[in-house]
Amino acid sequence: MATNNTKEQILEDNQVMCILTENPRKATSQENNLQSIIRMLNEEYGFDLTDMERDFNIIYTDPDTGKSKKQKIELVIFEKGKSHEQDHIVRIAIVQDEKIKENDKKKGVTVTLENALAAVDYCEFGLWTNGTDIKYLQKEDDAVGFDYTFSDLSDFPGFGENLDDLNRGDRSHSRKPANDSLIKVFRRSHDYIYGNEGRKKDAFWQLLYLIFCKLYDEKRRFMDMPEGVSYRRKFWVGVKEQNTEEGRRAVAERIKDLFKDLKEDGIFSDVFDGYESIELTDKGIAFIAGELAKYSFLDATVDVKGLAYETIVDKTLKQDSGQFFTPRNIIKAMVEMMNPTENTRVLDPACGSGGFLVMVLDHVRKQIAEKLYPEITDEVLLAAKYNTYEVNERVRQYAENSIFGFDFDPDLKKAARMNMVMAGDGHANIFHVNSLAYPNWEHPTEIEKIEKAINRSLKAMKDDEGMYGNSAREKFDIIFTNPPFGAKVKVDEDIAAQYELSKYSNAPEVLFIEACYNFLKEGGKMAIVLPDGILGNPNTLPVREWILDKFRILASVDLAVEAFLPQVGVQASLLFLQKKSANERNIAHEGEEDYDVFMAIAEKLGKDRRGNSIYLRDEDGAEIIFPIENKYVAYRPEDGKPIIKIRIEKQRLLDDDLPKISKAYLEFLNN
Repeated sequence: MATNNTKEQILEDNQVMCILTENPRKATSQENNLQSIIRMLNEEYGFDLTDMERDFNIIYTDPDTGKSKKQKIELVIFEKGKSHEQDHIVRIAIVQDEKIKENDKKKGVTVTLENALAAVDYCEFGLWTNGTDIKYLQKEDDAVGFDYTFSDLSDFPGFGENLDDLNRGDRSHSRKPANDSLIKVFRRSHDYIYGNEGRKKDAFWQLLYLIFCKLYDEKRRFMDMPEGVSYRRKFWVGVKEQNTEEGRRAVAERIKDLFKDLKEDGIFSDVFDGYESIELTDKGIAFIAGELAKYSFLDATVDVKGLAYETIVDKTLKQDSGQFFTPRNIIKAMVEMMNPTENTRVLDPACGSGGFLVMVLDHVRKQIAEKLYPEITDEVLLAAKYNTYEVNERVRQYAENSIFGFDFDPDLKKAARMNMVMAGDGHANIFHVNSLAYPNWEHPTEIEKIEKAINRSLKAMKDDEGMYGNSAREKFDIIFTNPPFGAKVKVDEDIAAQYELSKYSNAPEVLFIEACYNFLKEGGKMAIVLPDGILGNPNTLPVREWILDKFRILASVDLAVEAFLPQVGVQASLLFLQKKSANERNIAHEGEEDYDVFMAIAEKLGKDRRGNSIYLRDEDGAEIIFPIENKYVAYRPEDGKPIIKIRIEKQRLLDDDLPKISKAYLEFLNN
């Protein structure tokens, strides 16, 4: 994405810029939904913006009175290159606000979408959405040819496609989700299970099993490739299969067989305990599978998948246990500043659902793609190569050898493993362990697994000769972590007594500093989120002295108070440290230590105290609009080959200092 920083115009509060008309509109629920649908139909379905029109009036004859009437359609798509006339409409999109239900007597599916399709002779397909629910319809002639019938579809065809294309078993390119499409699919699926299947306690896990089936099915593309086996999807839903009991049963059988296969597959078996099963009704499985099958999870960006996944994890697991996500912009800045490579062994000793580890994997994936395809200089075309067989193999090997995560919560361990699989594998080294208690953890089997994994990693990375033993201590090049902190988190006295820092504080965030020190190699680095009290309170001076003795300070970034709001209000900083060698410590003790430290303050983090996004504003407080060149990859209908499409869009830019800070830090290192 390239930007032109010429200020073209401003937005008033509560306005949004329409990407179709490039005019400001009031930011209502309906308008936001419409903008989302425009992007979806453009990027995912391949319809050009020049062939779309919003708020288009169609004319039809009232069958009761014989009089002409008008109906305003929120979005219509015309046949490519044809004039914007009613006879050339090929798709209709009815977009309502979030309060309108699909059976609403005035704005529901029947009175809006069915009426519009009946009125437009040559238009066969349409959709209705309120931003949460989405309904696809096909118009067909009835048996006698005097009226129309309307069939529910799981999806409708994109540009250059027909219904047969959607039903093909060898279809290798599902849609790459744009903007918030995947988040909406995950939410819609979770809410359906929660509300319609009577499974309020395990809705999250039932959805994850189906997501995992989808991922496994996509991965079979690469798993079958070395044997020369042609890929045929198992995770798919015929566009009308959901409409019959027989069709729903067929979908459920395919999905359950796939789940059985993946649990028995050696690559993925360690993600499951073996007793898991998909317990949804055939109707529920067909509905969720229909939602998920539209999209390629492997081709989706880590940001899109990560946000969608975190949406449902946050809703079910983390808030129940008082845990909260590290915001993605903070994770991204920390990973960019530490710049892990293919030769870096990484640990997060409080990994939660795996946010840092997924970001590391994505960071290294880009480096691997650049090495394998040095001739590709366009970022968008390079991104299209992120999931080739060659890149995936290198990424899988890196993750299996080099990425480790520990967490005290067994449910989060499983969630992190699934998150890593969604990001591109590397789930094998996620363990259920109390990092503060390591290696004296009351689950010796898990400790044995960790040490076997360390041994395997040492051999694979060819540094086993210089390393002593298979303990996880002193084995890691980089640690990323946001440890649990706060008065509510207690550490067992026996565990705390193992730490030198317990003389000054039993707070988990303090003890985690020493635990991370123990896990690092000499010269290893860590990036850690810490409450400001450790860095500034007089009573924590001994802790700071301990840090200065053991570590070289690389950088310190003071975060705005909004960092973790609205979940929790804590003033925090990012601290970047490097473990000193014994010689470096001796030099420091002799008073000869002298080095520069990068310091920055992130005054804006892209959101306010309520978690709402904030954007760059001018001197008068109005939001600034910038022309943005959005590039994305589409696939030619005739041969499936990727092509670059460009959309110039007037957009707001988040008011976030972290990207500038990470860039400034890398420049600081170069200088």
